[in-house]
Amino acid sequence: MANIDNVLPPLTERSTILRWLRKNLFGSWLDSLLTVVGLLIVYWAVKGFLTWAFTVAEWRVISANLRLLMIGQYPIEQVGRLWLWLAFLAFLAGNSFGIWARRSWLAVGVLALPAVLALVFPFEGSARNWLLALTVIGAAGWLGGWTKPEVLKRSVIVGWVIALPVIILLTHGFSESTTGFWTVARTNLWGGLLLTFLLTVVAILFSFPLGVLLALGRRSELPVVRWFSVLYIELVRGVPLITILFMAQLMLPLFLPQGMTIDRVLRAMVGITLFSAAYLAENVRGGLQAIPKGQYEAAQALGLSGAQTMIFIILPQALRLVIPILVGQFIAVFKDTALVAIVGLLDLVGIAKTVLAQPEFLGLQREVYVFVSLVYWVLSYGMSYLSQRLEERLGVGKR
Repeated sequence: MANIDNVLPPLTERSTILRWLRKNLFGSWLDSLLTVVGLLIVYWAVKGFLTWAFTVAEWRVISANLRLLMIGQYPIEQVGRLWLWLAFLAFLAGNSFGIWARRSWLAVGVLALPAVLALVFPFEGSARNWLLALTVIGAAGWLGGWTKPEVLKRSVIVGWVIALPVIILLTHGFSESTTGFWTVARTNLWGGLLLTFLLTVVAILFSFPLGVLLALGRRSELPVVRWFSVLYIELVRGVPLITILFMAQLMLPLFLPQGMTIDRVLRAMVGITLFSAAYLAENVRGGLQAIPKGQYEAAQALGLSGAQTMIFIILPQALRLVIPILVGQFIAVFKDTALVAIVGLLDLVGIAKTVLAQPEFLGLQREVYVFVSLVYWVLSYGMSYLSQRLEERLGVGKR
């Protein structure tokens, strides 16, 4: 039996702020020197950035083009449809937090985020009212999830399943008439953060099942399935994403029948999805190889078929092991959508370039790209934080 003295430190060594500083930052003269030099570098960098941000930077370039950066050239008279599906997502998020994350400060932060944005950024009157309404709707959803969790669980799951079709239908519109609230908004008008968001969500949702199938196909005992999966994965991983996008945008129309066209945004979505699926397949394959052979043997002893063993025993464990890698892949997909600007689609980066081309905003590259970088960082860090919480909940890396 281990001695308790080896488990708990003496009272004189219990952690305090001063002891932590001495142990981690000033443990020796070299550590002290490195700490001081590091603090000076941080002070110099932060001071320089804050001085520029608050005294030199001209943020009017952002305030004047905020709507363009968010939704591109989407028709202003149909923006209400975007607010509708944002309200739908806010209500679903509130329900989910009320059911599965009742005591999470993250839930409070996410639900309050629209109100914070309304106060910080110079949105117009209607946009500010919508943002405040989103916070109220999210809070109402949280209250419903808190009071009736068992009743709403199935409905919330169904809501998340149909969320993407609802978003696409509302964004695209229904009527072919030239006037009206539900008029079709052509995809060449989609842009800014709206297009980046849609490209990311579609690519993630469709590349995940496709990547899992490719990973299973690479381990298949059928030679045709195995070699097709290997050929696809190695071929796609052997070329950069921009090559896939150029093929989708420029080469694909050459192989289509006369008069047949495919939407440019759809082509970009398919190209990013196919590219991401190849990398995701290798990540999942790594998780499958980490499962001990005894798991297969135990499942066979219980009388489970090969498909049942993979679906109910092996695959859940493999996906649990590779959650950090999968989330890293999803973050990479989100950032890689910026490459569609090269093929003529005006995502957030593409819109930023058009803003800088305006005569009154020439030379304000730093302000625009700092704002764009901040948007990418906030959303990427949000995905990373959710991944860490999921890993803690599932006990990834713990026995």
